[in-house]
Amino acid sequence: MKYINAAEILPEKLLKELQAYMDGGVLYIPKTSAKKGWGSVSGSRKFYQKRNQEIKFLFKNGHSIKALSKRYGLAHSTLKKIIYG
Repeated sequence: MKYINAAEILPEKLLKELQAYMDGGVLYIPKTSAKKGWGSVSGSRKFYQKRNQEIKFLFKNGHSIKALSKRYGLAHSTLKKIIYG
């Protein structure tokens, strides 16, 4: 996040109005665009959803948690959360 002096970019009238609420402080102005969900840009979300569906399918078809742990490199507790969650 880059610091910008409000006096350099805001009209004087708006700057005076803001100073009435907060004189000399630092103010964060959030973006107007909606925040994207976790993994939606990189594709991570789809990757993990597909992997978790595959794990559930294999477990339902007789694979043990121990075998799935070796196959996916995940802890038993993580696999239980995926399978039973």
